Amino acid sequence: MAPKHTILLVEDEVEPAEMMANFLSMNNFEVLLAHDGKKALEIIDKQASNIHLALLDIMVPGVDGWEICKRIRNHPVINDIPVIFLTAKDQEKDEIEGLELGADDYISKPASLQLVKTRIESLLRRRNPQTSAWIQYGEIYLDTEGKELFKNEERIELTSTEYTILELFFKNPKRVYSRQEILEQISDDERYVFDRTVDVHIKNLRLKMGDASRIIKTYRGLGYGLNREVAMS
Repeated sequence: MAPKHTILLVEDEVEPAEMMANFLSMNNFEVLLAHDGKKALEIIDKQASNIHLALLDIMVPGVDGWEICKRIRNHPVINDIPVIFLTAKDQEKDEIEGLELGADDYISKPASLQLVKTRIESLLRRRNPQTSAWIQYGEIYLDTEGKELFKNEERIELTSTEYTILELFFKNPKRVYSRQEILEQISDDERYVFDRTVDVHIKNLRLKMGDASRIIKTYRGLGYGLNREVAMS
């Protein structure tokens, strides 16, 4: 069976939302369900790297579907995922506005569950997100393809060495690295690096990451690694 795709479903009507979520789950999708805009944004903040498609009702409490779509399109991780508006509004101007915001499709309610499923599968086939270059822990995102770090939607400037250290930790979250092991990753035969240099790089990383730096932990007598309580939560 193919790997499951994860759908962010935002729908304020409880019964239709549960029916849609159950139907999609039965068809091999993971569903992250939000009944209001605030909850949807919380899910995006915490699980963006897991989301493959968003199915949004426009008229939801708090933050509406338009704004959720804008946040998705401005997000460093999920700015290119398919977005479908599923709404009772059927005026042409609403459809045009949704498409101008970056939506990929627009389905007027009531719509059959099978129709929604077909549209979802069609968009996912086009995008085919089988692999991700992003690693996420909490509010921190590492782009292993672009070699960049983001805190929520803000890019954090790193040196090449700082990035290398952080990528080492992110890809091996359960390991603790000694200073010598880290040095082997950031030095070469032509450049001698002092043992305490690692401490300086870690200090600079923490300064740049601000309060998110709690994810980097000093293991006394051992070295450095991810704070397992933070990374695994």
